[in-house]
Amino acid sequence: MKEPRVVAIIQARMGSNRLPGKVLRDIHGKPMLAWVVERARLAATLAEVVVATTTDAGDDILAQVCKEMGVTCFRGSTFDVLDRYYQAARESEADVIVRLTADCPLIDPTLIDLVVTRFFEEKVDFATNRLPPPYQRTYPIGLDVEVVSFSALEKAWKEALEVHEREHVMPYFYDAPGRFKILIVDHETNLGKYRWTVDTQPDLRFVQEVIARLPDKEHFSWLDVLKIVEEHPQLSEINAGIAHKTYLDVDGHATNTGENHA
Repeated sequence: MKEPRVVAIIQARMGSNRLPGKVLRDIHGKPMLAWVVERARLAATLAEVVVATTTDAGDDILAQVCKEMGVTCFRGSTFDVLDRYYQAARESEADVIVRLTADCPLIDPTLIDLVVTRFFEEKVDFATNRLPPPYQRTYPIGLDVEVVSFSALEKAWKEALEVHEREHVMPYFYDAPGRFKILIVDHETNLGKYRWTVDTQPDLRFVQEVIARLPDKEHFSWLDVLKIVEEHPQLSEINAGIAHKTYLDVDGHATNTGENHA
């Protein structure tokens, strides 16, 4: 029996509402997307890393950057991101999909491996180390890893009809109990108060300041970031006032409920 093929799919697009073009913003000499791709590639459990962007002309530059990085770029729907993920997973022949986002440059390959390993150990349909508000989380925002089997993703792709379920990819797995077997991988200490994702200019500045302080900017763990943040509490004040989106928030342009997905 062959090993399941685990593929990380990083969603990315230039049209962010709060910080347009954020995925290519510079962080210590590299675009943010490059940080996410390179960090994901360090995860031992992954067979491949794919970037899933849109067919919009504004995302042509992302396809070009992916080509320069030597990473596969799949292009699909702008707002039906569930369809984009499903099509990318099918094209990459993934048995298991790891969902990552291009606005999390501090993503930790060891956490990716942890959630993937637990996914297989517990034989679940869906495993994650966070759920969005209003759910509680124990890892800092920006270390988010979601792992799902292809068969479960296909089921969600066929059945999910709500706009937020299509745009945010995974809510169909957890917004109604009992649909799937799910696992939440929690940290023993609740560190959910920390915000390490990039959605606004203050978020970007926070990450730039943190990475500038990392002695090894290639092989670092999220615990190294935590140490810096705890030693320099003023850093967390940079983006302390930023409200995190809930899973029910949808882009104002997303009017297609995805009824043509099947």
